[in-house]
Amino acid sequence: MSATRMIAIWCPDWPVTAAQLAAADARRPTLAVDPTEVPAAVFTANRVVACSHSAREAGVRRGLRRREAQARCPELTVLTRNEAAEARAFEPVVLALESLAPGVEVTRPGLAAIGVRGPTRYFGGEAQVLHVLSRSVAELQQANAGIGVGANLLLGVADGSFAAEQAARRALIVPAGESADFLAPLSVRTLDPSGTSALVDLLLRLGLRTLGAFAALPPREVLARFGSDGAWAHRQAGGRDDRPVAGRRPPAEFTVTLDFEPAVDRVDTVAFSARASTEKFVADLADNGLACTCFELQVLTENGTEAVRRWRHAGVLSSIDVLDRIRWQLEGWMSTHGPNSGGVTRLCLVPLETVPTGAHQQALWGGSGANDERAHRALARVQTLLGHGSVLTAVVQGGRDPLQRTGMTAWGDEPTPLRSPEQPWPGHLPAPAPSVLFDPPRPAQVLDVTGRPVTITPRGTVPSPPAHLVIEKRTVAVTSWAGPWPVDERWWSNESGRQLARFQLVDVHGRAYLVGCEMLSTRPSNGLDAAPRSGSDGVRGAGTTGGVSSTNDGARPGGGRSSDRIEAGGGEEFTARWSLHATYD
Repeated sequence: MSATRMIAIWCPDWPVTAAQLAAADARRPTLAVDPTEVPAAVFTANRVVACSHSAREAGVRRGLRRREAQARCPELTVLTRNEAAEARAFEPVVLALESLAPGVEVTRPGLAAIGVRGPTRYFGGEAQVLHVLSRSVAELQQANAGIGVGANLLLGVADGSFAAEQAARRALIVPAGESADFLAPLSVRTLDPSGTSALVDLLLRLGLRTLGAFAALPPREVLARFGSDGAWAHRQAGGRDDRPVAGRRPPAEFTVTLDFEPAVDRVDTVAFSARASTEKFVADLADNGLACTCFELQVLTENGTEAVRRWRHAGVLSSIDVLDRIRWQLEGWMSTHGPNSGGVTRLCLVPLETVPTGAHQQALWGGSGANDERAHRALARVQTLLGHGSVLTAVVQGGRDPLQRTGMTAWGDEPTPLRSPEQPWPGHLPAPAPSVLFDPPRPAQVLDVTGRPVTITPRGTVPSPPAHLVIEKRTVAVTSWAGPWPVDERWWSNESGRQLARFQLVDVHGRAYLVGCEMLSTRPSNGLDAAPRSGSDGVRGAGTTGGVSSTNDGARPGGGRSSDRIEAGGGEEFTARWSLHATYD
């Protein structure tokens, strides 16, 4: 089977171009838009991954460390690679190619390929196709205020994608059937320009320095010696790349826009007119096997103001759900701005998060599905009327204290924790988790059998076990206990640092409590010596069941607490204050 005739489109130094375009958008005057104006290089892991032509003339090469690159070119502009920005900047080029030839294969941002057969039949030849493609991208450059793509676009035609790429790098049209002769004198390094391929390194050590020498080897012996990767590289080196173009499938457009002419200032009229649009919005997603869980509603008024809101649903959104949220957003907007809000001229529904159809199922026997739906609708309605932050929901996040592990996020927003709960968090409270938290903690006292306050030694041990718990002048007997779990947080800060030992207590009624004993120095503030910070004058050190942790995210709990003076080693006095943090109901 002969190799497929292909056209390659290559934008030299595309990572540099994309990074400088992003810098130009950010209005950084120190960077030029045209990559050829100033020496520039893109770095990843402190190594050069791409550089401009002027930087190469100064001696900068791919793979150099940053210090060596700057030593060769002191005026080198250092750029950080942003692969997402590279893809976004290359998308207009791909769209321009797709307008002329469907089935564009994007190898990576900056390099694409299309089949020759269809375009040559339409435009009359390969040279005519290249001319049309160049003109189309040049028009794109002018339409986008000189993005610098047209002048740095190279085209090439050859048999197979690999030979076409090499032809594009040299701006050549290789006649059909002559790709092997064209590739023969090229270095084997062209198989992997990054220089990290073990196959290329092995070929060089074996003395095979050109693609022609490698292609001359028998295919069977290449497969036996180098495996499937070597066999595929062998086919590329010989110009026998018969793989067809793997054209990308343009993504379906699910955004629905509804224009009003003239402007409409009644909520019920807008909702009635938007019914067909919401049904189309949901049906288009369903036709592609998708269902929406989060969408953005954009409302434009005749005054030029725009109200944008993201709506999230625990399940999937039906057309009625979308319509209700349109009504709620308009009611909230008009109630806030009054007559000055103006009439609605445009509605736009943009799906943000979708799931495969059937990913969310209702309860098998009805269950609480209807009740959950009513609760979701009520909370969303309240949030619309009172504001986005009026309804909050809890999310579990990382931390050692129960209060630290509880975060709040607005209803409907993505429940993203501030601190990752997947981290180890040494010194965290062991299971089970408490059910009721007190913020701030309540005053309490923990007494031994003699009625004296329970103390903690500098090594984290308890000389007299807890026997009684006093909460708001009510005393209950303690039947079992666990702890202490000492925590030393922000030891370098006098304002927010704390030394705390936590206990779990169970009373005679079977109710469990989480209490804490905070150690506070009573000597005058004197810099870092204002609080005990060593293993001999605080709770730092090995406890009976647990370890010591040092973090930078602790905070001193508020509220008044009962206190008892204790004398530590060296004659220093500090206060042990007990407080009730949580209960296990």
